[in-house]
Amino acid sequence: MLAFIVTRVEAFQDFLLLAGRAFSNIVRRPHYSDDVYFQMDIIGIGSLPIVILTGLFSGAIIALQMARALNTYGASSQVGSIVSLTLVRELGPVLTALLVAGRNASGIASELGSMKVTEQIDAMRALGTDPVQKLVTPRLIAAGLMLPCLTVVADALGLFGAYLVSVPLLQIITSSEYWSSSWRTLVLNDLAQGLIKPLIFGIIIALVGCFYGLRTSGGTQGVGKATTQAVVSASVWIFVVTFLIDKIFVNL
Repeated sequence: MLAFIVTRVEAFQDFLLLAGRAFSNIVRRPHYSDDVYFQMDIIGIGSLPIVILTGLFSGAIIALQMARALNTYGASSQVGSIVSLTLVRELGPVLTALLVAGRNASGIASELGSMKVTEQIDAMRALGTDPVQKLVTPRLIAAGLMLPCLTVVADALGLFGAYLVSVPLLQIITSSEYWSSSWRTLVLNDLAQGLIKPLIFGIIIALVGCFYGLRTSGGTQGVGKATTQAVVSASVWIFVVTFLIDKIFVNL
């Protein structure tokens, strides 16, 4: 039991050291701009199709489920407000982060893990290149920038999916009432949550993927294990951080 606790504490310390080095490298030279743009393309553009589909259908599902309940109490006009609050505050950031974690945390861990077991990272150190600055920091910057953008896309398409269900399909509300209620409901607190959460989630996804990738050992079997650990850990931390952020904003 003691060995288990010591191992976990040491791993957390290593994670904090990696995070500190990655953040400090943002303001240090050299800046690998090409790597940042390449990772932005992989993380952002590459995740766009699945984010679009998930955002569209999540909004449609919320509207479909809420329409019946709201109609029972004669509150069908509130469907736009409920969908916008649900998507912007919670469902949009969390669902997008989970999708990106499943797609990119695993990809980052497997890529860096393969480099580790084939000794490419050791070769970089021998040539005088800092692996953290070359491999971790560009992914950190790219994920932190692209995840809020993906979340905005998911929120917008979720509102559109709910509109398609509420107005043309079920005809429980007019188009103008839907859009006006959707926008009027949102306040600065909601928008702040909707943008701060994905920024932090992006940082977590990149750091967790890089951490497990750089700790890979044991050949190809170790790469598969690191990939699984990265996805599971990133997903768990997304929910933990969501709770902590909600706790802060609820008290504001």
